[in-house]
Amino acid sequence: MRRGKERSKNSTKIVIIVIIAILAIVGGAYYFLSKNNDKELAQNEVSSINLETKNEQSESPKKEEPKKPEIKIFSGDDRPKAFMIDNNKNAQPQSSINSAYIVYEIIVEGGETRLMALFKGVTADEVGPIRSARHYFLDYAMENDAIYAHLGLSPQADEGMKNFKINNINGQVYDTGKARTDTSLYWREKSRKAPHNAYTNTESIMKIAKDKGYKTTSNKESVLNYVEKEVNLTSDDALVANAIKIPYSKGHNVEYKYNEKTKRYTRYSKGRKITDKIAKEDTTTKNIIITFAENYTLDDGENKGRQDVVTVGELNGYYITNGKAIKIKCVKKSRSEQTIYQDLNGNEIEVNDGNTWINICPIDANVTISE
Repeated sequence: MRRGKERSKNSTKIVIIVIIAILAIVGGAYYFLSKNNDKELAQNEVSSINLETKNEQSESPKKEEPKKPEIKIFSGDDRPKAFMIDNNKNAQPQSSINSAYIVYEIIVEGGETRLMALFKGVTADEVGPIRSARHYFLDYAMENDAIYAHLGLSPQADEGMKNFKINNINGQVYDTGKARTDTSLYWREKSRKAPHNAYTNTESIMKIAKDKGYKTTSNKESVLNYVEKEVNLTSDDALVANAIKIPYSKGHNVEYKYNEKTKRYTRYSKGRKITDKIAKEDTTTKNIIITFAENYTLDDGENKGRQDVVTVGELNGYYITNGKAIKIKCVKKSRSEQTIYQDLNGNEIEVNDGNTWINICPIDANVTISE
């Protein structure tokens, strides 16, 4: 009997121990689950707070960065290409001149002028006629960070290109002397007489530039201070400028006539209206800059009448657009530095978005600006 009782007591103890163990396991599980639930609730609360904060931040107005002017005439990072263009009457009309963003006109030997047309962000299938380089044009090629395309060069230009390490392309190396083919880089137009019949194009110049290892992109800012808004010269000293005459020499005069409807100037040279051979339209410009610069004949021993032109310093001039003109200062501190065009108060002038002809004429040229 005693053994039966002892067994019964032992069985009861075992049951109690098992129940306690089960309760302990259940309690532990409950505790663990409670902690996890609390943790998940806390994480959900944090996530909710973070989401709300993110939404609040996204809804709050952001600070707008200053808007850069959307200039059509000068955009992108492709490097400008400068072409030395003939301006003899036998070279007119020139090809693709209206596609250039800037055209410089400067006196050369014999009282003639030559043009340097700069292209950026456009493709021109025929540019020319191309002529030989003159050293003072290098100053304006450098300030535009342009690849300089020409056909031959003066001794002074040759020296300048070496000293300033100008990325230039001499068409004499590539000129076939024949009519254009699919592989021509420089070619001759048989309908015109030499030396007024040599041509190239933007694609050929870029191909040669790549072959020569020249950089083909540029982040240099424009020489001219283009603005998005329309510039109208309304100051008290602004002149009515519907007709402009620029006498470079006895044999060469340039005129511009304003068209109020198009707000552009039509170009005349040697008494006749100039057209663009490729575009088959009048040569026109939105802006005109006149710079008065001293020029003189070089004593280089060759007696060819080559000129020198003073480009550096503070030169007087005019800015002309939309039928009005103001006097300006053209400030260039060195041959390679960019020209800064200022009004007479020393403020950089704002220039209309559009092409510009920069006429660098003799300092004593009797320029007239009239109605």
